[in-house]
Amino acid sequence: MTVAVITGAGSGLGSAKADVFAGAGMSIVALDIDGDRAAETAARVGGGSLSMRVDVADRASLDAAAKVAADAFGSCEIVCANVGVQQFGAIDKLTEADWRWVLDVNVIGTANTVTAFLPLLRASDGDRHIVLTSSSAALTPSVRLAAYTASKFAVMGYGEVLRQELEPEGIGVSIVFPGGMMTRHLESSAQARPEQIGPWVMADDDIQVMLANASMTNEEVLTPEQAVRNLLHDVTANEPFIITHGAYRDVLEARHGAILAAYERGANT
Repeated sequence: MTVAVITGAGSGLGSAKADVFAGAGMSIVALDIDGDRAAETAARVGGGSLSMRVDVADRASLDAAAKVAADAFGSCEIVCANVGVQQFGAIDKLTEADWRWVLDVNVIGTANTVTAFLPLLRASDGDRHIVLTSSSAALTPSVRLAAYTASKFAVMGYGEVLRQELEPEGIGVSIVFPGGMMTRHLESSAQARPEQIGPWVMADDDIQVMLANASMTNEEVLTPEQAVRNLLHDVTANEPFIITHGAYRDVLEARHGAILAAYERGANT
């Protein structure tokens, strides 16, 4: 493997992914809505890496980046669709603009990234993988995170179908479920929110209610570097799911237990 394309590469999990793949000898195409930070990542990892400013909600922006990558490398072996903006709020407080923004970036942006760079993956004969970033929120939902959680549920569903569709071509798909991390996620969400839909808001009440919610009681907070500790192994092994945090097993088992119990009730009627 020689080239990895990573959106959201300017900081946090995306930057840590760049370090992992560069450490395996790959050149990085570092993409981020913050072009300066993307450039810093590319300069740090070296190896002929390049960067561009992209807005994943804008398909033309990704198509332009794909052309630059194609001209520079001709193909790629890994595509990481790694973006996620956050907007807190009770369900009845979230506006239509809030919903459209979160879904446009987190869901449509993920699909845009894959579609733009899939031709480059297909141009390579090597071991090829797509890595999608969902969230532990899709496995253990919590209050005041409706738009974000719904978007990451959608990424999970999209990824599972994508894995089935690309399996005959020998292209693997893995879905990453990161939990709480020490990153710029909230800062970058505020910076990425379009001015025309109003300011990004994080109310103290939202944070207090979320932290009191049972599903977040045992939430771990890791560094991005800790979160990607198994990434290279799991991606190259074509694992379908990559869990970064280990503290919410009980919540996960309870949820899936309820689903299986519902299945049994339905199967016995």
